[in-house]
Amino acid sequence: MTPMTATREKRAAKRAVVGRLSWGLADQAASSMTNFAVGIYVARSLGVTAFGVFSLAWLTYGVVLNVARGLATDPLVVRFSGVPDASWRVGAARSSGTALGVGAVIGAACLVVGLGLGGRVGPAFVCLGVVLPGLLLQDAWRYAFFAAGTGRKAFVNDLVWGVALVPAMVVAAGVGNVAAFVLAWGAAAAVAAVYGCLQSGVRPQPAGARAWLREHRDLGYRYLVENVSLSGASQLRAYGLGVIVGVGAVGAVRGAELLLGPFLAVLMGLSLVTVAEAARVLRQAPERLGRFCLLLGGGQAAAALLWGVALLLMPDRLGELVLGDVWHSASQLIVPAALGVAGAGLGTGAAAGLRALAAARRSLRCQLFASACYVGGGLGGAVVGGTLGSAWGVAAATVCGSAVWWLQLRSALRERHRNPIPEVRTP
Repeated sequence: MTPMTATREKRAAKRAVVGRLSWGLADQAASSMTNFAVGIYVARSLGVTAFGVFSLAWLTYGVVLNVARGLATDPLVVRFSGVPDASWRVGAARSSGTALGVGAVIGAACLVVGLGLGGRVGPAFVCLGVVLPGLLLQDAWRYAFFAAGTGRKAFVNDLVWGVALVPAMVVAAGVGNVAAFVLAWGAAAAVAAVYGCLQSGVRPQPAGARAWLREHRDLGYRYLVENVSLSGASQLRAYGLGVIVGVGAVGAVRGAELLLGPFLAVLMGLSLVTVAEAARVLRQAPERLGRFCLLLGGGQAAAALLWGVALLLMPDRLGELVLGDVWHSASQLIVPAALGVAGAGLGTGAAAGLRALAAARRSLRCQLFASACYVGGGLGGAVVGGTLGSAWGVAAATVCGSAVWWLQLRSALRERHRNPIPEVRTP
């Protein structure tokens, strides 16, 4: 191979990476805007207390989503990124079927719990149980498309969800309660999930879930604990904050999160792009993995800080236009919320590297530590300083957690340099 040919191939590889990351950013932008629009619309329509109830259902969905990702789609991204199409189709069918099964089982549990709770919260959880299978299947297709390197399809799928949300939200606003908004949100996701089947040409195989879990149990169960500890920490903080301060405090925190929504949505779905890309970097140029992770985490942290500065400069009139009555309480949390997102963004770069290395034990230890800090900081801060104290406690916790992620990635890279691991297996 001549030097000129090698240079061309390097440039082509860089363009391919930039292209895949660009589609990932575009998809996350579409997902962020969808989540942001739903949150804003519901906040303005329902007020702070009812919005707090909706936020509890939303956070519960986040926990279930992370269960499905740990068992179904995280192993898909690690082991089926850049593989032959036939292997990808088998993996995508079983992975999406597993996600669908998780949605059906936990959805049934939510329905039973909701019927038992009653009151304001119960109907929201009943409706969440109904829509969970569609929500999880839609997310599974996004992971599958990025594993295949066809991020454009994930972007289009999220656009379909966004378009379907428009009439659904209008109908929900006419009804005017939390349950209607939960149903509308999930029904639009189901439309996108069905469209994902057409895009991929793959039919989900729930019957293959048992085989999928057995074949990838070395990753899946550790990722399950890791993911659930992450989202479960958010859930515990929300429930604890509601008990210590009140449900209105949950709505205020959710309002601040909405203001930082673009970055939070990117962080939640980061593995759609970065783990798959880090796995490719590991295969093709393993010595570049550390730098790739640093650029990824540093870029997100810087962007979150810049967004936080912009929010601080936003006039109150504009904030009230966006969040309505929620703005006054949410605006007081902008500084600690922005610092917390910046800390989390920095840590996700290291997390992507550990996932690509399949260092599930290290990443599990990191996540358990970070989650314990998150719950302790959030609830301890709430006891000491109410809603604002909780926000500062979470900010401190995310910075500490990020430091641990990077220490573990450095150790994992050194270990791999001393003892090279075999190529990631594919069928």
